[in-house]
Amino acid sequence: MTTPVTVGVIANPASGRDIRRLTTHASVFPTAEKANMVVRLLAGLGAFGVDRVITLRDKTGVAALVLRALETHAAVARHERWPRVDFIDLPISDSAADTHAGVAHMVRERVALIAVLGGDGTHRAVAAHSGDTPLLALSTGTNNAFPELREATVAGLAGALVATGAVPAEAALARNKRLVARCVEGPALGREEIALVDVCVSRQPFVGARAISDSSDIESLFLAFAPPDGIGLASIGGAWAPVGRDAAHGLHMTFGDADASGEGVPILAPIAPGRIERLNMRTCQRLEVGMPMPLDAGHGTLAFDGEREIEPSRGDRYEVALDWGGPLTVDVARTLRYAASHQLLRAAATRA
Repeated sequence: MTTPVTVGVIANPASGRDIRRLTTHASVFPTAEKANMVVRLLAGLGAFGVDRVITLRDKTGVAALVLRALETHAAVARHERWPRVDFIDLPISDSAADTHAGVAHMVRERVALIAVLGGDGTHRAVAAHSGDTPLLALSTGTNNAFPELREATVAGLAGALVATGAVPAEAALARNKRLVARCVEGPALGREEIALVDVCVSRQPFVGARAISDSSDIESLFLAFAPPDGIGLASIGGAWAPVGRDAAHGLHMTFGDADASGEGVPILAPIAPGRIERLNMRTCQRLEVGMPMPLDAGHGTLAFDGEREIEPSRGDRYEVALDWGGPLTVDVARTLRYAASHQLLRAAATRA
């Protein structure tokens, strides 16, 4: 008996709805469009042989809308092959805990890959548990340096080519960098957190609303990569010294008081949708792979991929290091280029 080709789908119902969008005139990412993206993803996955998709339930309506689309498809579109969709029966907390539990379940089910609809924070939560299971990264968040803004139908087709083995891993997948923050001394000794894009030392003493939306909060910044056309904290590095995802280093930047004249080099960067801010950069240096650097939080907090998460206790001392232990991701363009050069879609159409 042939094992069905199975893909996991994580669609964060809360992505694209944080305070940064409400304060910068950016539209929220609606529940209906997330559900529609999942449906379009199913069309792409099913067209090239994915048999089964497993995904999560939620209380906001994404799963309910997907289920309604599945029922409609079964009734009126039998000529279009979609995978069977199973909803994982797990408790719903409407928090990142749902993502952590769902990804752990998908890894145990040995899914061929996990399609992720969310922003940097969602992908960080998935990467914490995905191991070597590849991710198909799709942007539905506020700050989206890590996932791509891409049509879900096309991404689904590329995902199916990878999941079924039609395109080999060496042609389709890319290994990503990550930042690892570890407490090496103090009450939190041994605590470890990862970031896929940035670790920020914030001047704010409390986690609060989590999202870093004011440049005056930024004391220092560690970046795994810094695209010149990015959004969010990574855009700050991209405005001064762009660093690619495949570069063998990252960046470490420090900043002075934005209101102080003559302190550092002024930089303009889009730190959130609709929000371009001025920062005074004090220093910028390469962050080398495998070379830990101290995280001096002082009386502030530590933020990961744009969200404050740790209020260090007195005596805690953290270090951050860059490594190549980040998730594997599907390179959609490279995958489809390989498929075209090997006439894989033509062969599939012939068999249909």
